[in-house]
Amino acid sequence: MLKIENLSKSFGGVAATSDVSLHFPQGSLSAVIGPNGAGKTTFFNLITGALRPDKGRILLDNEDIAGLSPPEIVRRGIGRAFQIARIFPTLTVHDAILGAVQAHRNQHTVMSRRFPLVELEERAAHVMQLVGLTGKAKVLSRNLSHGDQKLLDIALALVLEPRVLLLDEPTAGMGPEERWAMIDTVHRMWELERMTLIFIEHDMSIVFKIAQSVKVLSYGRVLAEGTPDEIRRHPEVIKAYLGDEFEAAHA
Repeated sequence: MLKIENLSKSFGGVAATSDVSLHFPQGSLSAVIGPNGAGKTTFFNLITGALRPDKGRILLDNEDIAGLSPPEIVRRGIGRAFQIARIFPTLTVHDAILGAVQAHRNQHTVMSRRFPLVELEERAAHVMQLVGLTGKAKVLSRNLSHGDQKLLDIALALVLEPRVLLLDEPTAGMGPEERWAMIDTVHRMWELERMTLIFIEHDMSIVFKIAQSVKVLSYGRVLAEGTPDEIRRHPEVIKAYLGDEFEAAHA
């Protein structure tokens, strides 16, 4: 599905991503972890076209999309939600999602209609239900809680009907209860839609609970990859990222 081959990107001689090769099978749920500065966000930026790689290939169903513009990459089926939610603060949840649906489906001519096309309303309602925002459809986006704003950001990415969805720290800035509510929503969404989902996360309890596969980056390189059980016992991962306290607590 999504295959990364020898991907590299440097800034002023500093390698942010160095010879990264990873595979994300169709319908898989994968976590990307690593210490601050490991190259995780750069990795996402390269996949989504926000940055152009110095070398390497990004294969989506065997088509190399490396270096394409972000809109071209979106059209090929890759969506992304950001660490800091990108929403339409002056619109209600319903109007923000419906507007995104209309734009994505090139229905600009119906934007001025009093009653949008039924299929567009149905798609907007489906996306709101997927992320648990149906009950807040009439709330202004700026008045949502931090967690709900991040859900709206995910909803706006889902509108693009991605085959691959990237979530950059979906639980950042949340308390424990809100964090688990978010990850339960993400997991339910993945089970229902079965897109290929890749998320960056620092909370290892979340990673080890829901990820099928864990990819570990360190100093821009792939340190390890495997199942949660394999990663939590990996000596190099423990040394570079998890720490001895984690090993002792999970021994």
